Amino acid sequence: MKVERTVPPVERGTTRVLVPTMGALHDGHRSLMRAARVQAGESGEVVVSVFVNPTQFAAGEDFDAYPRTLDADELVCQAEGVDLLYAPTVSDIYGKDNRGDRISVAPGPLGRELEGRSRPTHFTGVLTVVSILFHRVRPDVAIFGEKDYQQLQLIRRMNDDLGFGIRIVGIETVRDVDGLALSSRNSYLSSQARHRAASIPAAMDAAQSAAREGADAAKAAAEGVLRDGGMEIDYVEVRSADLGESPEQGAARLLIACTVEGTRLIDNCLINVGEGR
Repeated sequence: MKVERTVPPVERGTTRVLVPTMGALHDGHRSLMRAARVQAGESGEVVVSVFVNPTQFAAGEDFDAYPRTLDADELVCQAEGVDLLYAPTVSDIYGKDNRGDRISVAPGPLGRELEGRSRPTHFTGVLTVVSILFHRVRPDVAIFGEKDYQQLQLIRRMNDDLGFGIRIVGIETVRDVDGLALSSRNSYLSSQARHRAASIPAAMDAAQSAAREGADAAKAAAEGVLRDGGMEIDYVEVRSADLGESPEQGAARLLIACTVEGTRLIDNCLINVGEGR
């Protein structure tokens, strides 16, 4: 496996699959790499990018503290049979001039909702860097986790609207034994905070049980469990699969963002609303 700051052109007839990450790789990332190998086949090429993207962090967020573990990440990629670990620097991605008027990708109205309400510049940074990665790597397929569900939906929209022609594949969230979604930010949690954070999967379980009475009941059930767990709630919302308004009946998505001891955690799950009516 090679570790590179640039990506060579793909050989003709070879399927290239990209797994974009910010590093600090864990078992959730491993699941993305394994899905990428399935998509690429034994003769294809799996590229994992590791880049902590400064433009998706607002002032006061954890850009400087975000874990950077490139040596360990390389070992993970080797173990998973990755063909190329793409590890560019900030200047490799954005150039050395740091212009304040750099062109970026606007996420549209959805980018101002949910995560975008609390982090108004976040998705512009995400979509801009993903578009750059798409241009640099030229993948046929790109793999993303469903834990960042709003991000996944916005990347799908960008891919369609801007004509990248890449197949975007979402992979189910990988969870720890207590149900908490695997995340690089979990490393920030003290043992006490980790115990409190377990109220997130408990809230999703409660919402799934209450959803038969409708979206409002699911939301209220989740909020109650989070408050009882001592979590500071940013939002709990029920939306359609494409993040429009929740259906009155049928498959929907519950989305949660909350904070414990200064660490912001997000999660989501599929629920079925209105089946008891």
